[in-house]
Amino acid sequence: MEPRELFFLIFAVLGGLALFIFGMGVMTDGLRQAAGSKLRDILARATGNRWLGLGLGGLLGLLIHSSGTSVMLVGFVNAGLMTLFQAIPVVLGANIGTTISMQAISFQLGDFAFFIIATGFILKMVAPSARVKLFGHALLGFGLLFLGMNVMSDAIRPHRDTLAPLLEGITSETLHGMVLGVLLATAITAVIQSSGATIGMCFALIQAGLFTSIQQTFPIVLGAHIGTCATALLGSIGANIPARRCALSHLVFNVFNVALALVAQRFFLWLIPLTADDVLRQTANMHTAVMLVAAVLLIPFTGAYGRLLVWLFRSRKPEPQPSFLEERYLEFPEKALEQCILELQRVARICARSLMLTAETILFTHSRKTVNEIRMNERVVNEVKISMKDYLSALTQRYLSKRQAILIQHIDRCMIDLERVGDHVEALCDLSLRRQHIPDAIVDQESIDMLFDLYAKALKTVRAVIESLNPEADSIQKMAERILRLRDEYVRLSINTKANFTDKVAQRLITPIAGFYFSEYIAGLDRIVKHSKSIALAERQPQFWIKRKKLERPAGESPSGQRPDLVAPHDYLDRLQAEEYL
Repeated sequence: MEPRELFFLIFAVLGGLALFIFGMGVMTDGLRQAAGSKLRDILARATGNRWLGLGLGGLLGLLIHSSGTSVMLVGFVNAGLMTLFQAIPVVLGANIGTTISMQAISFQLGDFAFFIIATGFILKMVAPSARVKLFGHALLGFGLLFLGMNVMSDAIRPHRDTLAPLLEGITSETLHGMVLGVLLATAITAVIQSSGATIGMCFALIQAGLFTSIQQTFPIVLGAHIGTCATALLGSIGANIPARRCALSHLVFNVFNVALALVAQRFFLWLIPLTADDVLRQTANMHTAVMLVAAVLLIPFTGAYGRLLVWLFRSRKPEPQPSFLEERYLEFPEKALEQCILELQRVARICARSLMLTAETILFTHSRKTVNEIRMNERVVNEVKISMKDYLSALTQRYLSKRQAILIQHIDRCMIDLERVGDHVEALCDLSLRRQHIPDAIVDQESIDMLFDLYAKALKTVRAVIESLNPEADSIQKMAERILRLRDEYVRLSINTKANFTDKVAQRLITPIAGFYFSEYIAGLDRIVKHSKSIALAERQPQFWIKRKKLERPAGESPSGQRPDLVAPHDYLDRLQAEEYL
C-alpha cells in the first residue's frame, strides 16, 4: 500500500469512527432529553427490588449505555442517594441494555442512513412537539451512526486483502489470538470510552469482509466488556469509598462475564451460530448472550456480591452519611420535614468540608486529591438539590398544615443557598488553581494572615449553620441569631481586610495582579457568608420548627382545590409597553 493510500485509509477509518461516536452521542442525548427527569425517577424506583433494578437498569443502558449509566450511579452513590447494594442490580441491567442497543445497530440499515438522517433532521426542525423534536434528534444520531459504519467499511473493503493478514491473528482458536484480541479491544474501548464504538468498528470490519467468523469477533466482544469500565473508574476519582466500590462493581462484573465466557467458550461458539446466519448478527447476539447469562447467574446473589466488594475494597475512613430523603416518610409530613432538615445539615457538612479543603488551595500548593474531592463534593450538593426539590414536590401532594406548607418553602430556599455556597467554594478552588500559575500573585506573610483570619471567620459561620440545622434543637431561632451575629463580625473584618489590601496595592507592597486575586477571594468568602445569613433569616421565621408529637401522624393526599381562571396576558404586556422603559 502506497503512503498516500495508507494516509487516506487511516483518516477515513478515523473519520467514520468519529461519525459513529458522534452519532451515538447525539442519539443517546436525544433519548435522554426525551426521557427528561424520568431518568431520576427510574433510578429512584430501582432501589426496592433487585429484579426491578435489573429491568430498569436495562432501560437506562438502552438509553444512555452502560458507561453513562455507571457514571450516573457513581454520582448517586457518592451523593448518598443510593447505596452500593441498591446500585448493583442497576449496573448489571445497564450492561444488558447496552447490548440491546447494539442489537438495533446490527440490523444492516446502512443503505437507509441518509433517509434516517433526513427524516430525523426534518422532525428536529419542523415538528411542533418538543418530544417529537427530541425523537428527531435521536433519529438523526441513529442515521449518523450508520453513516459512520458505512464510511469505515467502504474505506476498508478495497484493502481487505492487504489488511487481512494483520487481523488474522485475532481469533479464539488460539491462546495467543484470544489474548491479543481481548487486550486490543480493551485498550481501544478504554481510550475511546465506548464499548458501542468498539463493537461498531467490529461490525464495520465484518461488513468490509475482514472478519468472517464468530471466532474472530469473540475476543473483540470480550475486550469491549472490560474496556468500557474505564469511564466509571475515571468518574469515581475523588469520590467516597461506596462510590468507588460502585465503579469497581462494574469492572468486577464484566471481568466475571468475560471469565465465564472463556470457560464456556465452546458452548457459546456452538449456540450463537444457531441464532443467525450472518456473522454480524451472530456478534450482536454473542454480545447480548454473554452479558445476559452472567447477569442472570449473579442477580440472586447481589447481596453477597456487595459484601464481597466491601471486603475486597476496604477503607479505614468511616462510611459516609447516607441521604435522609427516604420515600417511606412521605406518608408522614412532619417526619419528612424533619428528614429534610437533617439532609440540609448533611449538605452543610459537605460544604464546610470543601471550604476547609479550599484553604489548602488558597494558602498553599494544591494537591490533585484535594481538588478532586472539592469537585466531587460540589456534584454531590447539586445532586441533592435536585433530589430535595423532587422530594418536597412529592410532599406537597399530601395534606399539609399551614406551618408545614410554609416550612417547605423555607427548606427549599435553604437548599438553594447551600447549593450556591458549594458553587462559591468550587469557584475559590478554581481561582487558586489559576493564581498558582502566576508568580507575581504571591503576597507577603501579613497578607496571608489577614486573609486566613477572614477565611476562619467564614468557616466558623458555616459551622454555625450546621449546628443550627438540628430539628431536635430547643430553639432553631436562637441558633439563627448566633449566625447573624457571626455574620456581623465577619462583615466588620471583611471591610478592614479590603481596606488593608487596597492600601498595600496603593503602596506597591503587593502587585496589582495579587490584589486582583485576593480581592476575588474576599468577594467569594463574602458570598458564602451572605448565603449563610439567608439561611439564618429563614430559620428565624416562626414556622421553622418540628412538632414532635406529629412525627408519626400520617396524612392523606392533598384535596384538589378549584383552580383559578387563567389571566389574560395582553393586559400585562400592554402595561409594560406603556411605561416606555426602553
